[in-house]
Amino acid sequence: MSAAVGRGRATLIAAVVVLAWLAVGAVAGPYSGRLGDVATNDNAAFLPADAEATRAQELSRGFVARQTTPALVVYERRSGLTDADRQKVAADTARLAEVPGVVGPLPPPIPSADGQALQLVVPIDDAEGERIGDVVERLRAITGGGSGGLTVDVAGPAGLLADLIEVFSAIDGTLLLVTLCVVLVILLVVYRSPVLWVFPLLSAGMSYALASLLVYLLADADLVTLNGQAQGILTVLVFGAGTDYALLLVARYREELHRHGRPWEAMRAAWRGAAPAIVASGGTVILSLLCLLLSSLNSNRALGPVAAVGIAATLLVMLTFLPALLVLGGRWAFWPRRPRYDRAEPQVEHGLWARVAGFVARRARLLWVVTAVALGVLALGLTQLGTTTLGQSDLFTTRTESVAGQEAIARHYPGGTGSPATVIANAQAVRQVTEAAGATPGVAAVRPLTRDRAAGAGPAGPPLVVDGRVQLEVTLADPPDSDAAERTVRELRAAVHRVPDADAVVGGFTAINVDTATAAERDQNVIIPVVLAVIAVILALLLRALVAPVLLIATVLLSFAATLGLCGLLFRHVFDFPGVDAAFPLFAFVFLVALGIDYNIFLMSRVREEAVRRGTRAGVLAGLAVTGGVITSAGIVLAATFSALAVLPLVVLVELGTAVAVGVLIDTIVVRSLLVPALAYDIGPVVWWPGRLARTNHVEVARNAG
Repeated sequence: MSAAVGRGRATLIAAVVVLAWLAVGAVAGPYSGRLGDVATNDNAAFLPADAEATRAQELSRGFVARQTTPALVVYERRSGLTDADRQKVAADTARLAEVPGVVGPLPPPIPSADGQALQLVVPIDDAEGERIGDVVERLRAITGGGSGGLTVDVAGPAGLLADLIEVFSAIDGTLLLVTLCVVLVILLVVYRSPVLWVFPLLSAGMSYALASLLVYLLADADLVTLNGQAQGILTVLVFGAGTDYALLLVARYREELHRHGRPWEAMRAAWRGAAPAIVASGGTVILSLLCLLLSSLNSNRALGPVAAVGIAATLLVMLTFLPALLVLGGRWAFWPRRPRYDRAEPQVEHGLWARVAGFVARRARLLWVVTAVALGVLALGLTQLGTTTLGQSDLFTTRTESVAGQEAIARHYPGGTGSPATVIANAQAVRQVTEAAGATPGVAAVRPLTRDRAAGAGPAGPPLVVDGRVQLEVTLADPPDSDAAERTVRELRAAVHRVPDADAVVGGFTAINVDTATAAERDQNVIIPVVLAVIAVILALLLRALVAPVLLIATVLLSFAATLGLCGLLFRHVFDFPGVDAAFPLFAFVFLVALGIDYNIFLMSRVREEAVRRGTRAGVLAGLAVTGGVITSAGIVLAATFSALAVLPLVVLVELGTAVAVGVLIDTIVVRSLLVPALAYDIGPVVWWPGRLARTNHVEVARNAG
């Protein structure tokens, strides 16, 4: 009678929990498609928070009635422009000036010296915000792309931004669909059940809905900043990490069903066994992501809290909604391979990994030496991983219209035409600053901003003076997103800074790239040590030891170096990428180390649990046998979900997705399956020093004495 009452109460509680979450899902679900409404993808979302280019941008606001982002419409005919082409340009100019969002009157078109191109600068009001993409599409519809040998492309900062907005618009549809399909296929392969896959996938979907609701509310209240990059990573992170946590809990639940006759008792034991590792894993990722708040780059600072909210929502769902679903499903959820109540040892179901554990026991020292050396050899590929500022033509994996237009501009104009550097200085030093700027190698032209030019009427008149300062526009000889242009800006800054009493600052597109690269290097030096310290503290508290955390962090760093080395070879010799973005190493570190340490936690927390009963070396083998399958499955899921980023045609996201996928596979297949168990087995009880387990390993002591 009491068993029936207990079963009824457990079923009722599980049903209430499921119904409550379904109600939350009904409210939160629609917000997963509305994140784009609160995303900010303008240039300011990626500026360094405190840099010279930022100061220059703020000062430049006083020189114009409205802040604008230029679209550069380039008309090109390789055989030379005709009168009909010029008539088209004149007609287009009149129509473009009337487009809502365009700030007129438009300046006259700029002819190229070779007579093969005309460039029209179309300023778009920054107040348009995300609608700038719609304005650019109107411009492209009017210009028509050209015909009969004439090509017309809309490029420049506004064209680039429109193409980025279009890419990020695929996140709510294409990326989400691909991620769901990837997770579904892997769950079907892992579980080989027509039923069980529903529970993790439904829970992951609920996690994403809750995360979307929370992020939407926070972004709408301006408490966090959401951009397309953070939105894309949020999608794959929630589904990848959520499925990982689900795999761990389901695997432990299957074990406990062999030991307990009633599903709710098995779930209670499974929850107690798995929840600490899941919470420690999620907490590690959350704290590591929040370390990005120390970044001086707005884009990094935006990603940290957004992704942390996603992981927090995932933890909450996976530790409440999923257990309730599994209790309601009982043993039937595992059909046709239902676990029986037979009190069997968990290793019985893990024959392959029991054999791997036996191999580790026989060749422990040789195994960890060989794997460590192999990873060290892969790390040598780091010499191929050159960090750079990706040029506009290198930003996309496909050839967009903004890229085609920028290439046309580079063929016929000085590289910096249409996107000049800006120098703002005290008015009394304008002559000296102009001379210093003009004498800088790589500078094609220098001219002051006049009142007429600020109003869009032309270059006539004296320099415009605002609060005792003037603005100079410096045309660079090289494309604004090139390494040569960045060198010119650094030399330009040095030259104008030397002018006495000028208080000159240099801004513009190229200056932003320079400051972004500088900030990224600073962030790596600050954030990486903080993340390592956070992880060390969490591991020490979880494992109640100091040797084990040092050992695990060392293997994670070796795995990270090997991953970047392999990626360096892949990016250069397989994908033919020009390099990696300056922020890539930090992003890769945070995700690889934070997520990679998950598998350390899953393995070593179970090893410690088994070591208490069996002794350290036997505990290592038992822990590897029972967690090897689930950790490998979790790694494959996470690698596959991050690989889904490749559907977005952005080099930086393809590189990040590839790095996380490669790194997670190295972690799960090599580091967590071979290197760490072999090291722990070889070291023995000392791995728990100075914890009590290092001194009271009675089982192992007795075995060694025998």
